Amino acid sequence: MRIGIISDTHIPVAPILYPEIKDALRGVDVILHAGDIVLSRVLDELEEIAPVYAAQGNHDGHLADDPRVKPVHILNLNGFAVALLHVFEPWDSGRTWLSGLVGGKWADVFISGDSHLEGMAIVEGSLCINAGSATMPRNRAPRPGHITFLTLEQGKAPRAELYYLPDLEHPLLELEGTVPTGENLQYVQQTVTN
Repeated sequence: MRIGIISDTHIPVAPILYPEIKDALRGVDVILHAGDIVLSRVLDELEEIAPVYAAQGNHDGHLADDPRVKPVHILNLNGFAVALLHVFEPWDSGRTWLSGLVGGKWADVFISGDSHLEGMAIVEGSLCINAGSATMPRNRAPRPGHITFLTLEQGKAPRAELYYLPDLEHPLLELEGTVPTGENLQYVQQTVTN
């Protein structure tokens, strides 16, 4: 399963969901948006490409009734427990603090945004991805920014590649997690199939 990950689109501050973003996402099985969507039409545009799940960012309170948007999603994606939320940091604060951000639960992969600063790390055995910003990278003027792809294959470690658009040939960051044991599946709220 191939998952496309974006965050912090901030439409209309960034004027549009740039074509480079949509083109890069074509062919993924699922799209995860880590929050600060602002306008729901962003999710509508993404949903033309693949099913969409989104975290509720600090600029998304008005989207609380949209069934695609939740403060925290914990999804079963191809046998991996994947948590999607807007803020999941600081990564070095330890499992007790971090699990409090997801109601005391844990996942094989955590996806977040908020800072507009892209990053990846292994934390307490889990792959953590900050998707940066798809439209305002590193809090700079609006332009095509970061996009991440997560590959989840049963029996293998999760693998993430983060790119700075339009260059999809040379990842800025690549990281492989650990093969999940299945213990985090107990926290799953929804199973997604492709």
